[in-house]
Amino acid sequence: MSCLQTIQDYGLRSLGYGERLLPKSDFTLCEHFTLIGSGMIWNIYFGVMALATGFFLATALALGKASPSLWLRKPSEWFIFIFRGSPLFIQFFFAYFFFLSLKKSYPMFDSLTSAWIGALIVLFLNTAAYSAEIFFGALRSIPKGDTEAADAYGMSGWSRFRRIVWPTMLRLAWPAYTNEAIFLFHATTLVFFSAFPAWQQRGDALYYASYFADKTFNPFVAYPILAFYFILLTLVIVGGFGLVNKHLNRHLPAERKTKMRFRLNLAR
Repeated sequence: MSCLQTIQDYGLRSLGYGERLLPKSDFTLCEHFTLIGSGMIWNIYFGVMALATGFFLATALALGKASPSLWLRKPSEWFIFIFRGSPLFIQFFFAYFFFLSLKKSYPMFDSLTSAWIGALIVLFLNTAAYSAEIFFGALRSIPKGDTEAADAYGMSGWSRFRRIVWPTMLRLAWPAYTNEAIFLFHATTLVFFSAFPAWQQRGDALYYASYFADKTFNPFVAYPILAFYFILLTLVIVGGFGLVNKHLNRHLPAERKTKMRFRLNLAR
């Protein structure tokens, strides 16, 4: 079988298109790259959707935690504490069995036990909590002179938040938020190794890498390919977030612009 034929057969297998059965023997490098790359579609889906939705909840939680109102501050603090204080892997298990019990009582919630939505909810809540803490720290770091200038111009309420507070918060938080985005994409590999099942063997990149490692008894081919894909994905994230960071700091002199700094997250 040629590599082109392998790509046609397995390139979209993780989405349910192409060959249904996985290869059983005589594994080629093309099969490794194609199937693991196919599984990356799920990792990208989980990461993009969780970030896109979690960003707005994180902003609301950060504002709630910074609010003088006890009714807004305490729920925000406890939400952030619970999701930052417990392991993500355990959150997947608790969520799956909660959704399972919900499904037994109300069949309309059947889709929640599927990884594509159930696991996404967990990632959404988890990244929202971590991002909220980042945004809260940025809110507290906003220079007092910025808000005093807004008051001097007669800005208040929504206008003050939209034009001064929110842009400054994002500018200060963006380097740390980029680290959170990178770690979130790496954390998506936990989805199909948690309680959420891989339906009809349609798993993510780590699922296929583990399949090849188990069949060949050689982890030094599949896992480096998996790492290669995630390194490429990380470079894309760094490049994309770097452009946003440049846009957020476009009005500042070069010596005052916030530089992107990254640190390795070994565990959360």
